[in-house]
Amino acid sequence: MIRRMHKSRLAGFIIDCHVEDLDGAVRFWSRALGMKEAGREGEIYERLDASARGLQVEVQRVDHPSRVHLDIETDDLEAEVARLEGLGARRVGFVKTWWVMEAPTGQRFCVVRHHGWDGKAGVTTWP
Repeated sequence: MIRRMHKSRLAGFIIDCHVEDLDGAVRFWSRALGMKEAGREGEIYERLDASARGLQVEVQRVDHPSRVHLDIETDDLEAEVARLEGLGARRVGFVKTWWVMEAPTGQRFCVVRHHGWDGKAGVTTWP
């Protein structure tokens, strides 16, 4: 079987907040992290400006307990998910265009499609 190489990298962090007041949560995290508010995406996401760090940081309103999760972005979703499964992760569920995964240590994370690699640090090419 011929497998093509793919790329992935740590995309950023999502701050999951089990709150009614998303604006208050965004104000707190914006000030705590020293990142300007960068714009609302729908009803449950607000981006913080982490561009100087080469990352994406979002504050998200959720229905589950508050936590922080990370996103791994890739140019080949299925190849990256399979690679992570080979390391012991498991698929939890497919949401819109990304996979929610669980590490063998219990942490949840997402594997998402990349939005271009230009100027982004930490991209790894996998066989």
